[in-house]
Amino acid sequence: MSTENVLFDAPGPRARLRHRILTGVGVLVLLALAWVVYGKLKSTNQLEGYLWQPFVTDPALWLDYLLPGLWETAKAAAASVVLAGIYGIVFGMGRLSSVRAVRWVSGVVVEFFRSVPVLLMMVFFFFGWFATATWLPNEYAPMAAVVLALTLYNGSVIAELVRSGVHSLPRGQEEAGLSIGLTPNQTLVSIQLPQALRAMLPALIGQLVVVLKDTALGTVVLYPELLTAAKTVGSAYANTVPAYVVAAVVYIVINYALTKVAGYVEGRMQRKRRSAGTPRAAAVAVDAA
Repeated sequence: MSTENVLFDAPGPRARLRHRILTGVGVLVLLALAWVVYGKLKSTNQLEGYLWQPFVTDPALWLDYLLPGLWETAKAAAASVVLAGIYGIVFGMGRLSSVRAVRWVSGVVVEFFRSVPVLLMMVFFFFGWFATATWLPNEYAPMAAVVLALTLYNGSVIAELVRSGVHSLPRGQEEAGLSIGLTPNQTLVSIQLPQALRAMLPALIGQLVVVLKDTALGTVVLYPELLTAAKTVGSAYANTVPAYVVAAVVYIVINYALTKVAGYVEGRMQRKRRSAGTPRAAAVAVDAA
């Protein structure tokens, strides 16, 4: 029996027709919105060629502004992802601990930082801590605020992914570990967590998209990321709207690429799971043993 449609039945003729109609209506709405935006830009002379020409003819615009801004965005996103991954695994395991006090403290920390807006945390850390800290050079204060806020929020999300990933495993995984003499914590670390992390990998890559987009919030704490660079370009070349449009296109291209990578990883993992369950794979495993 096929397991591809366990949760939902395959749509019938009427449902497929309804989906086509709704898709068509959605496309028409998007085209209408695009036309309105085009008309608004045209009426305000934002589509004039001289406003867009510097992006093609002036290498300094990219070398001095946009590419350095993109590099700062990439640095903050990479640091946040690494630290959020460590934070998420630690507190995710804390929420699964057999010690009640550890579970309670981990739950309070995770739920608190999941509830606080990232922008508010950036502003608080920058103006309330890093901007006046004597141990941190002033030029590093904006990045520290951005990375810390993104780490705490996204790490809390990853902690929930870890918890839900472990709970989604078959009950027999934990029972097998306990049956061979492992403690609950040893079973969690050596058996359950590795499987949960593999299952979570597509979601973790998808979370990178969120981190990358949220680095744009760093503009409020003077972090020179891509959005700030686009704002500077708009002031320097008197083409604010085109600069923001170009920055948006850069964000879209990068995030779309990350989304495709997540889809590829998920598809590859599904193919591996299917192949592992075939009689041929089972026979190979028996022969190898």
